[in-house]
Amino acid sequence: MGRFTGVLLATDYDDTLYDSQGTISPENRQAIHRFVDQGGLFCISTGRSYINFAIQMAKERLPVNAPVILSNGASIYDFAAEESLWLKVLPHQAPEHLAQVCAALPQVGFEAYHQDEVFVFRPNLVTEHHLKRCRLTGQPRAIEDMPVPWIKVILQHPDTQILHQAQTYLLEHWPAEYDVTFSNPYLLEVTAKGANKGRSVQWVADYLGVRPEHIYCVGNGLNDIPMLEISALSFAPANSYPEVRAAADVVLPSCDESCIARMIEQLETRYPPK
Repeated sequence: MGRFTGVLLATDYDDTLYDSQGTISPENRQAIHRFVDQGGLFCISTGRSYINFAIQMAKERLPVNAPVILSNGASIYDFAAEESLWLKVLPHQAPEHLAQVCAALPQVGFEAYHQDEVFVFRPNLVTEHHLKRCRLTGQPRAIEDMPVPWIKVILQHPDTQILHQAQTYLLEHWPAEYDVTFSNPYLLEVTAKGANKGRSVQWVADYLGVRPEHIYCVGNGLNDIPMLEISALSFAPANSYPEVRAAADVVLPSCDESCIARMIEQLETRYPPK
């Protein structure tokens, strides 16, 4: 029994655990190992899908000892057991709905995630940058020719105002069907209603028997706010969007300053040695 037994730390990946150069600092790694060695449960909650996060698990040898939340909360996967624990796909009408969005906003393109494949419609510079960063290959396809079900869709455009129009369109037409949140100003994530990081962190906590007062979350994006809302004490790195910093109880140094190590130091003060 260590000082962190029964404590869950859930962190966003890109621009939180991963720094702006795409690396995990030695200081973050050391702090995570201290946390886990003292009984803590370390969970990653990311917008990345299984197909590209499996690459990160192998590449980074991440010290994860809890299920991982993927696709912005639509999927929960246990990499140790190689088992999907929970999955909520988009409704079967999603291709029809997205076709309507793209007809109303002909500038917008998107990525659709189906099992281990990524299909793209009207790819643009944002699409190319995102796929390159995630080490994925998108298959161009007409919407009606894309296989279903989709796990999530990412609408993309260099003009964030156009994406705000797409968000408004989706939420005005089908508010009961979708969660629609920005992961950054140029990526608008669409998941099934109720599939978000907050709901999924709570699912993991319940699955592992973690009490609400021992859940701690950190993230930099607007899509991280739902998990900050269920955190006993919430954290955001200094590089977060203003709305995220406002939603957090504690603002940490940036992702380039080992913010996860700084968070764990605060938890070490909160949970002194037994």
